[in-house]
Amino acid sequence: MFKNYLKIAWRNLKKQPFFTFLNTFGLAIGIAGSLLICLYIHDELSFDRMFADAERIHRVNADIKFGGEARIFAVSPAPMAETMDADFSEVELVTRFRTRGSALIRKADTEINVKEPQSTYVDSTFFKMFGIKLLVGDPTTALKSPNTLVLTKTAAEKHFGIDNALGQNLLVNDTENYTVAGVIDDLPSNSFLRDYTVFMAMAGYEESRIVNWGSNNYQTFFKLIPTANVANLQEPLRAFLGKYVIPGVQQFMPGITEEQFKAAGNHLIYSTIPLVDIHLHSDRVAEMNANNDIQSIYILSFIAAFLIVLACVNFMNLSTAHSLKRAKEVGIRKTLGSKKRELIRQFLMESGLVSFGSLLIALVVATIALPFFNELADKSISIPFDSPGFWSILIVAGVVLGLLSGSYPAFFMSKFIPVKVLKGASSNSIGGGKIRNALVIFQFSISIFLIISTMVVYQQLNFIQNKDLGFSKDQVLIVNDVYMIGDQSTSFKEEVGKLGFVKNVTLSSYFPTPSSRSDNVFMPMDGVTDQENAVSMQTWGVDHDYISTLGLEVIAGRDFDRRFKNDSTSIIVNESAVAVIGVSPEEAVGMQYTPDVGQENPKFFKIIGVVKDFHFSPFRNEIESLSMHLGRFSNAMAVKLEQGSFSTAISSIERIWNDLAPGQPFDYYFMEDSFNNTYQSEQRLGRIFIIFTVLSIIIACLGLFGLATFNAEKRTKEIGVRKVMGAGVGQIVYRLTMDFLKLVGVAILVSIPLGWYVMGKWLEDFSYRIEIGWWVFILAALLALIISIVTVSYQSIKAAIVNPVKSLRTE
Repeated sequence: MFKNYLKIAWRNLKKQPFFTFLNTFGLAIGIAGSLLICLYIHDELSFDRMFADAERIHRVNADIKFGGEARIFAVSPAPMAETMDADFSEVELVTRFRTRGSALIRKADTEINVKEPQSTYVDSTFFKMFGIKLLVGDPTTALKSPNTLVLTKTAAEKHFGIDNALGQNLLVNDTENYTVAGVIDDLPSNSFLRDYTVFMAMAGYEESRIVNWGSNNYQTFFKLIPTANVANLQEPLRAFLGKYVIPGVQQFMPGITEEQFKAAGNHLIYSTIPLVDIHLHSDRVAEMNANNDIQSIYILSFIAAFLIVLACVNFMNLSTAHSLKRAKEVGIRKTLGSKKRELIRQFLMESGLVSFGSLLIALVVATIALPFFNELADKSISIPFDSPGFWSILIVAGVVLGLLSGSYPAFFMSKFIPVKVLKGASSNSIGGGKIRNALVIFQFSISIFLIISTMVVYQQLNFIQNKDLGFSKDQVLIVNDVYMIGDQSTSFKEEVGKLGFVKNVTLSSYFPTPSSRSDNVFMPMDGVTDQENAVSMQTWGVDHDYISTLGLEVIAGRDFDRRFKNDSTSIIVNESAVAVIGVSPEEAVGMQYTPDVGQENPKFFKIIGVVKDFHFSPFRNEIESLSMHLGRFSNAMAVKLEQGSFSTAISSIERIWNDLAPGQPFDYYFMEDSFNNTYQSEQRLGRIFIIFTVLSIIIACLGLFGLATFNAEKRTKEIGVRKVMGAGVGQIVYRLTMDFLKLVGVAILVSIPLGWYVMGKWLEDFSYRIEIGWWVFILAALLALIISIVTVSYQSIKAAIVNPVKSLRTE
């Protein structure tokens, strides 16, 4: 019986090649698009799950509001790990990281440095905590001694290979001597440690042993015993404020209590987050790597589901429309004794064949498209053809799709009444028209919603790109690792400044685009022990040319000036800092503040100027309070270039670098590129929206084209009669087209409020955002109408120009 069903299904599909093509191609596009999205989502959800006991590992977070600023940190104080280990019997193990950025490394007997992208201090429990095995070295002793480090396999191979690594001496940043204590395998790309290649012993970092609850610099991870519940740690962690933090604060604010601290509107809340949730649920200050957000995963999940549903809706629509041609077949089968369940099985077999055929085509399409998708998504995803689980899921998906897309047409056609269909009953009496119309409305509602979403995403990105940032990012070249040339950094700056294509040069470690960050609490001269007067500010060390090089606007007071020796004890603040102080910019000039809270002889800094607020954090965040002082140490140099050949400028600057720093790698980037990289996830989302919006429109149009074809065939005699009675081609085209445009009109009414609500919620994540204009909805509606007219008009015109004699002979 099964063989017979299969044979008949195959014959029917071969007999209707156009119908089969529309269904198979539409379903294949939907499956291929959904498969790519699902592979992306699977990769995102797999982050950090490769570590041993990953479900039992958590990180401590700190939410702090003090001095007028509220910040959420991924770091906590140095004593947090030891205290948790002592206070909580549920904690099995603790490990801290203290990141230090990139590192220049060389063998002691060579002059040429190799730059490693990320390095960190880490406790010796690191290996046991995450289940990381050493390729060489002993995990029980590695990183227990000061001035020892562990390299990843790739980092070790740059210097001496894996087998010869143990015991080798390395020079870090030309000043620090380290001994290699082990080599580990390269860390997975779906790990929070993916960019880290150098792990240095925390035992050699003196600050890590200081009990200071006021400084948050350590990523603190802990592993629970198998029977523990992390929820039981939340309240005790909150109690750390009164138990440990306040006693430390009382050293420089005598008599302050936890109640007074909270009454002033301040808070300090320690909480935890599971390791496996960090990548998609954490966007805090001092994350160890860039994270994604769960919202984008939800959006992509909906798009994947929409593509599959759109393709299934296509199948249902085309199958029920095509059923008009097969009505007599069903009538004859029933007359000859076929039962309803046999007909249902037959039609489900046909949909199953289409489903599995589409699945195979989708696999080919996805394989071809995967390299382009990886480039788009910045991933290295592969299709797991060697995984039995993958094939099992595909087979189940094929069966489910066949049932989902074929169930309604099968039940619909099996209900035909033989007497009616054999008499040649009209399509209206057979039914199904209302459901087909509803499915068309559903398809176009989704497509129009995606058009609106894409336009809003790109509007927001355009807003970010073109908004006045308060600083000049164009034509600014950043040269890294300037600290490596020590006292010659000033000479380097002067030599570069002499080049004809250079407008200005500044030395600093702090820039508006991603770079070093440091914050501090400042107290005024006349209220140094009163928490109500505290101002929490970013604290940046700059030089005399910083403000002019980056084009910051001084709105009160003055810039740093070499003629004023006292500027070494002066600061320039931004508008946000002045707002926290509670005075006007003009009134702020001359006020004195100190960051040396609690010290016997604090050093006070005089405010000499106020700059207009500029964006040095992503647009998702409000602009924070900021102070700038003349610093002596600089990691980098910013060069403002004239418009022209940047390659010539870079070559000239590199020659000066090589003269002053032979053997040191010349590392640079453009500030504009760094700014754009900050919004990579939004840009990626925008590109994905465009691609899958186009796919959804193609699927919807395939269905509409098929329906227009069958509608024209169904009304062939009507068209002939109308032409004989004097109707013109335009009138007939109008009549045939308007039926579908009414459905698209309803879809527009459904999708506009949905798009407004959903994208409004998405924009709420940005502190600085666009307002969704009415023209977005009008344009999306017009695009949908134009696409619909183009899709339907071909079949409408084709039907309208047929000779009426031929039309009237068809029946």
